[in-house]
Amino acid sequence: MRQLITRIDDELHGQLKAKAASENRSMNELVTEALSQVVDGPAGHRTVRQRARASGLLAEVQPPENVLSLDELEAATRGLGRSAGEALEADRGKW
Repeated sequence: MRQLITRIDDELHGQLKAKAASENRSMNELVTEALSQVVDGPAGHRTVRQRARASGLLAEVQPPENVLSLDELEAATRGLGRSAGEALEADRGKW
């Protein structure tokens, strides 16, 4: 990871510090996100994910540990369609 040293005026520094504090983030994270937006553009994939994560809107779903193969899935659900259809037919007769 590289370090970037730059000069900014006191007012901008204060604004960055206040914004980072209001978002419970570090100034480094805030500045890195801003620089990424310059490089990626405002709609870059990384920028969208970072904004969603920062605002608590990013849902990161972990894939299940055990995923059935197509053959296993077919075997596990074989005959269920017929049962569901029969149950629906039985209900239709009640009304």
